[in-house]
Amino acid sequence: MQKPCKICRREGDKLFLKGDRCNTAKCSFVRRKYPPGVHGPKARPKFSAYGLQLRCKQKIKNIYNLGERQLVRIFKQCLKQKGNTGDNLLKFLEWRLDNVIYRLGLADSRSQARQLVNHGHFRVNNKKVDIPSYYVKQNDVINISPSSLSQSQYFKDNLMKPEKIKIPDWLVWDKNTSQITILGEPNIEDIKKNQNIDTKLVVEYYSR
Repeated sequence: MQKPCKICRREGDKLFLKGDRCNTAKCSFVRRKYPPGVHGPKARPKFSAYGLQLRCKQKIKNIYNLGERQLVRIFKQCLKQKGNTGDNLLKFLEWRLDNVIYRLGLADSRSQARQLVNHGHFRVNNKKVDIPSYYVKQNDVINISPSSLSQSQYFKDNLMKPEKIKIPDWLVWDKNTSQITILGEPNIEDIKKNQNIDTKLVVEYYSR
């Protein structure tokens, strides 16, 4: 498995795979913006149409910490939905439980968020959910498990984080109850812009 910093350098963009370290001068992408390899600094290659499609697909996989089979399965689900397939794809990915925990700031990376969900720290509509790929929907309510709140040092140290970051408009955090409410759908255009993603390329790749 490639190291997170090498993945960012290969994609030519900072994907924030290592949490807070990505915002410091220690970030490898800041220090070495050229692609990884034994031959040192070199210019980025010019991609063919297929190459651009592949790199965009790989970028989405890396951002959301997915395997190829997972992404293919989600894409097939999106084909069955009404509306723009690319937009539906991003909406599905943003509505994953591990992504919601990451977006809220309760985890420094999606990998860490996946681990927290796997360990059973969260409840959705008062039911324990330990599946990172669980899809939330509008009006769902997510709570941190009472036992995790009282016993886990991690949550004692990090409960103030959501107040220090810009939370997406489609999420609401209640600091008094440690409760997350899903207000609506993610703003897809903002996500595309902020993450520099062209979902049309992904649709073209899987439609070959």
